[in-house]
Amino acid sequence: MPRFSANLSLLFTELPLLERFSAAREYGFLAVEIQFPYETPAEHIKTQIELTGLELVLINVPAGDLMNGGEGLAAVPSKRQEFIDAVNKAAEYADILRPKFINVLPGCCFETDCLDQYMETFTSNLGHAADVFLNKGIKVVFEAVNTKDRPGFLIHNSKQLVQVLEELKHSNVYLQYDIYHMHTMGEDYLAFFSRYVEKVGHIQFADSPGRHQPGTGQIDFDNLFSAIDACGYKGWLGAEYRPSGPTWDSLDWFDLYSQSQDLMTI
Repeated sequence: MPRFSANLSLLFTELPLLERFSAAREYGFLAVEIQFPYETPAEHIKTQIELTGLELVLINVPAGDLMNGGEGLAAVPSKRQEFIDAVNKAAEYADILRPKFINVLPGCCFETDCLDQYMETFTSNLGHAADVFLNKGIKVVFEAVNTKDRPGFLIHNSKQLVQVLEELKHSNVYLQYDIYHMHTMGEDYLAFFSRYVEKVGHIQFADSPGRHQPGTGQIDFDNLFSAIDACGYKGWLGAEYRPSGPTWDSLDWFDLYSQSQDLMTI
């Protein structure tokens, strides 16, 4: 079965961030990811990574006002310098933390007559980030987000993901494929994996609807994880869900699929 990373921005939030690393490791996770680590000194995070032996899979480039309902940075033509500064900030953290991936969130466009300009800006900015992190040996990913939760999100389906990849043609750009968002948009993600798995750098998941742990919604995770395995995906799957209760009570899925993975290696 796939390997699972814990998204510490959503899991174990009963604890301060720096205590979530040991909680994840004690439960059995071997890797973690953090959406935006920038309020905590990178050196403090590095200490926890070293103490626990966890792999840091991913962090995001700072996204400006995106998480507060704004358009973000990466696609807004007038925010080009702010985006460059955000990439530089992510690079400072990446130099210390050495994540496997850096995620660039496309952000939103609230004026439909500006869509083409925003898409051009995002593609250019994504290429800039890819150049910066190529020199550091770190891969860049970007993702689609559903427009039911985030109206106006610039990239919101698989077709757009592939279009950006094909237009940019950058060796250091890969997809971050989010199962929750694509299920919400009605996408056939199993068909997508069978065709484009080699372009997928990272996968994240939550059940849908609700964005809670597996078993709370409509997604058949037995079928999903088996299909991802069958496609030859070798990366991490990030648990990026909001627990419906205490984090520890939401991890039955991890117990089940980690046990299945252990049995396969015996």
